Amino acid sequence: MSASVTLPQIAYEAPGFDASFMASLHEYGFAAVINHPLDGARISRIYSEWRAFFASGDGPVFEMDPVRQDGYFSLRHAEHAKGFEERDHKEYFQFYPWGRCPDSLRADLAAHFDDAVALGAQLLACIARSLPQAVTSRFSEPLRDMIQGSEQTMLRVLHYPPVPTAPLVMRAAPHEDINLLTLLPAADGPGLELQLSSGEWIAVPHTPGQIIVNIGDMLQEATQGYLPSTTHRVADTAAASSVSRMSLPLFLHPRPDVVLSPRYTARQYLMQRLDELGVI
Repeated sequence: MSASVTLPQIAYEAPGFDASFMASLHEYGFAAVINHPLDGARISRIYSEWRAFFASGDGPVFEMDPVRQDGYFSLRHAEHAKGFEERDHKEYFQFYPWGRCPDSLRADLAAHFDDAVALGAQLLACIARSLPQAVTSRFSEPLRDMIQGSEQTMLRVLHYPPVPTAPLVMRAAPHEDINLLTLLPAADGPGLELQLSSGEWIAVPHTPGQIIVNIGDMLQEATQGYLPSTTHRVADTAAASSVSRMSLPLFLHPRPDVVLSPRYTARQYLMQRLDELGVI
């Protein structure tokens, strides 16, 4: 673990945000954004209420639909990282505005979804403004337009239960995200790490109120590798093994018909990766 490299924090709407944001994404595939417009009190409320949901045992009422991919994924149904056979030690609920959700928990989740998608659209516009013309000229349509009308963008309420046995397991094994862009509010505990191009791992700062933005494989594909989809993981430590952890990533997806590159449409790419993750 490298202690000499720290992901810089970038204030949203501060002078020079575009340049600082893009520099971080280009170097790390990640950016830590502070002073953003997402509602921190609502995020904390979501963590508290959904922690109670996972503890209630009501998850199986909303058991995941293997076709629609909405609903509750138990430890038994959780994805495994590409190249790994063992499933991650996590349970989660995948929320789409059109999908299932406990009625008492929908309002906050839907409001956060809408706000996070709006912020994601702004960040995609920032990225498009900052990319070299040689990259943007190959887009099948403007980057921000790729998410318009998409029903694939998904909010995942993640619960990492305490790890019950030794040796310690990966709560999320090393992986890359599938989508265009991921927006991750600060979790309620540490553990997120990213891998540098040198192969070293660094801890992503766990700062209340920040949002972590990272590049997904689809954006890497669309930019011909100019923006890297960085390998990351949620590691466990002896200190954290007995403590559960909540997280709330929004995975920003294009419409299925969007042409990412001469090799893939968004649908082709998504189906290939879901098969590799063992969830279809």
